[in-house]
Formats: sequence, C-alpha cells, structure tokens
Amino acid sequence: MSNALSFTDEQAMILDSAREFCREKSPVPAVRAQLSSDSGFDATTWEEMVALGWPALAIPEEFGGAGLGFGSIVPIAESMGRALLSTPLFSATLAAQAILRGGSSSQKEQWLPQIAAGTPATVALLDGGDWGATRTTCTATRNGDSVTLSGEKWYVADAGVASLFVTWCELDGSSALVVVEQGHLGADAIQPHRLLDETKRAAKLSLDGVSVPAGNVLEANLEVNLEVNSADGVLRDLHLLGALLLAAEATGSTGACLDTVVDYLKTRKQFGKLIGSYQALKHPTVDILCGLDAARSLIYHAATLLDDAAADAELDRDIEIACRMAKAQAVDALTFAGDRAVQFHGGMGFTYECDAQLYIRRAQHAQQQFGDAWHHRKRLAGLLLDTAA
Repeated sequence: MSNALSFTDEQAMILDSAREFCREKSPVPAVRAQLSSDSGFDATTWEEMVALGWPALAIPEEFGGAGLGFGSIVPIAESMGRALLSTPLFSATLAAQAILRGGSSSQKEQWLPQIAAGTPATVALLDGGDWGATRTTCTATRNGDSVTLSGEKWYVADAGVASLFVTWCELDGSSALVVVEQGHLGADAIQPHRLLDETKRAAKLSLDGVSVPAGNVLEANLEVNLEVNSADGVLRDLHLLGALLLAAEATGSTGACLDTVVDYLKTRKQFGKLIGSYQALKHPTVDILCGLDAARSLIYHAATLLDDAAADAELDRDIEIACRMAKAQAVDALTFAGDRAVQFHGGMGFTYECDAQLYIRRAQHAQQQFGDAWHHRKRLAGLLLDTAA
C-alpha cells in the first residue's frame, strides 16, 4: 500500500476559500432554517457555489470544467461538513464521474458541460439498503431506438431537484448505467424519504414504464484512469468515490462537533467548577481530536492517490484501500463525537433544540451511506491480508 500524502498549495487555497464561504453561508441558525424546507438547501447559496465553479472542479477542461481532479473536491466536502451545508454538489459530482468514466465522447459532450454549469444531477444505485449488492432488480429492455426501464431505486440523493439521474440497471443480462432525464419521469415518480439527518434529502425513484433514447445508455469507455472498462468497474469506482466524499464531509462535521463540545466544556459549571476541568470529560474530548486527525490524514491520503492516478495506473488497489480506510475511520470518529456531544450536554443534549442533535443525526446517516465501517473493514481484510472478504 502506498504511503503517499501531500497537501498542495492549490488544495490549501480551496480549503481556505471553502471554509470561509461555508462559515458565512451556513451558520447553525441557517442550517436549522432549512431543516423543514423541501430542498434542504438555499437556492441562492447553490447558485453562488456554481459561480465559484465548484461543480466543474473535477470535470476536464474540454467538457467545460476546471480539470483539477477529484481530489480538489475533498477540501470542499470537508468544509461543507464542518458547516453542515448540504447542496446537490456531491450528487452532481458523482453523476459527472459516472459519465466521465463510463460515457462515450459524444455522451460526455452532451451532459458534462450541463453539470459543470450547475445543472443538478445524481446517481440512482440502490434497490434497497445494501451497498454490497452485486445485482440490481431494475431492468432495461431495448425497443428499437429506445430503452424502457422498470423497477425502483431507493435513497436517491437530491432526487427532488435533479435534472439528470445516472441509473444502475440490468440490460441484456449485464450491468448498465442509463442517464434518465427529469422529463422522462412520470408525475409521481419521485417519493421523498424521511431521513434521520434532516439536513439531507433523498427519495424513492420509480422507473416503471420510463422510456429513454438508446443513446442514453452509457457506453463503457476504455480510455479512463483506474482501468475502468465496464459498467461494473464504473459502479465500483462510484462506490469508492462516494465513500470518500462522505468521509470528507464526516471529518468536517467531526471538527465542528468537537468545537461545540469544547465551547460547552469551557462555559458550563458544576459544583463550582468548569466541567472541562474533569478528567472524565477531558479524555474523551482528546479521543475525539485523535479520531479527527486520523480521519483527516486518511481523506487527504486518498485524495493524493486519486490525483496521482493519471500518472500511475498501478494505484488502483491503493486507491480502494485508501477510500475504504477513510470512510471507516471518518464515520467512526463522527459517531463517537456525536455520542459524546449528547452525553456531555446532559439532559439538554437529548432535546431537539441542542446542536449536539445535529451531529449525532449526521453521524447515523453518514454511517449508512456508501457502506458502513463494518462493510469497508470486511473488504479491507481481503485487500490487506490477502484473504477472501
């Protein structure tokens, strides 16, 4: 496994800019104001993110992007996690990666500039809650110049605002990715889920009877990094890249949760003393910091490998290890931090009004997205110990 880790000047500038932007646009009162909204985010904030070029960062320049590589999204994801800022950025980034890795030149030219310009897009992968599934119950049938879909997808992030859905289905007996445009869907195709993390939005997507042009089936591209040459390969990479984005976001949320804990320990008094002076609270707080530092190291290690992939095709296995390690560590760190934040706040910590609730809810949601810690450690065992996962 490669030990490469770098933090470039470019990443540092992106991180500084993103932190300032997210801090300004998403203070906790603004986060709470969006909890009951339909979209879960402020449309003006999203427009400003588009103006900053964030959806275009990981898209090559020839398709309207900035060509900075997927690693450039990691500091933004961390900053958004710290501010609990949710927008369609992650979903759009993954949809763009699916098209970039699995599409033909004409398909990339058709859709990538739209995503770079801020058109919300998402990926529809799950038939249920199993991120380890290797088959899908959704099917696609060719009918001349069109393809007809059937089945449904669950927990499709940002489905309510997406214009493009990159959908996993089975076509001619094998996996395929099909781009479904919002106009192809029926009136009741999107049914919102109620999520524990109220800063997030997801929905069930009904595909029964949906017909799209045959050209919307992504053609496996043989000229991409990570040796991707099939829909299965693209799916594998989407799972890893999604896990890394969630890991970066969870790392940022852990940092914000730690700030909340420390602020409370420095102001709350019991028995005439600040509660932060008690070792029973000091030690777990240091454990949160150690978990945070470990998570940050792992997410930027993964980002480094992804950015180096263009120059070294042998990094495929190392990238998988790095992404899985980052996801497992980051969600464990956030889960521990959220739990201690509630505990340290005492009875108030169990109330909806306490900000600790925002972090423990984010932790529970992040744990399940793109595979929980056990899911990734099971697969790491096979990669690191040369045993069957």
